[in-house]
Amino acid sequence: MSRTDAHDPINDTPMPLLDHLIELRRRLLWSMVALLLTFFVCYHFSDVIFSFLAEPLAAVLEAQGGGRRLIYTHLTEAFFTYIKVAFFGAACLSFPIVAGQVWMFVAPGLYRSEKRAFAPFLLATPILFVMGAALAYYFIFPVAWKFFASFQNAGGAGGLPIELEPKVGEYLDLVMKLIFAFGVAFQLPVALSLLAKVGIVNSKGLAKYRRYAVVGNFVVAAILAPPDVITQIGLAVPLMLLYEVSIIAARIVEPKQPAEE
Repeated sequence: MSRTDAHDPINDTPMPLLDHLIELRRRLLWSMVALLLTFFVCYHFSDVIFSFLAEPLAAVLEAQGGGRRLIYTHLTEAFFTYIKVAFFGAACLSFPIVAGQVWMFVAPGLYRSEKRAFAPFLLATPILFVMGAALAYYFIFPVAWKFFASFQNAGGAGGLPIELEPKVGEYLDLVMKLIFAFGVAFQLPVALSLLAKVGIVNSKGLAKYRRYAVVGNFVVAAILAPPDVITQIGLAVPLMLLYEVSIIAARIVEPKQPAEE
């Protein structure tokens, strides 16, 4: 054992493979129990959760003088929509418990210094995800829904009217996709900081290839966001800002180079 290992021990005891599998099963069971319990709770309040997700669209339709309603064209569509809402809410509520179970399974095999190094990243991950979801809900949704609803036409002078009749299933799929896309995209500082921590990238390299990162951000936004300019720009611009934050974070956490004699 080296001097560093002696002063930084692993808080782990030797375990045979079967014991590791039993421990893994225990963590998976606790995660599944947490997911199921939160699912039943969210299903009980699924109408409230869906009303919250539909509020930006309802506000836009009311401002334009339309009806505040969503439709469904299949008998089972509304039911499965509430099931999706419950799973979506359960995934969000149970994430801290599931992440804690994963950490409890992995942490015994890490050095104490590694645990202290990973702690800020574990704390930043849900915070950044919530920030991305909040940006999508409070800024992108109102602007995008107003843009899409503006194509309605009263159809005067013998023309046919064009009215927006959103379906509950399609609207929920779009909302969940955008929330997930913004939440995952906001993990950029965490990902690049981890890579800088282990020495794969560095702050100078990130700054050098900034122009390519701008193009890459728009490509990622085009893949994750729907094919409209508003949501793609609304995702690409925060990604560029987060890239600059990642450069600063990488400069802080990257291994320091020894000074030349």
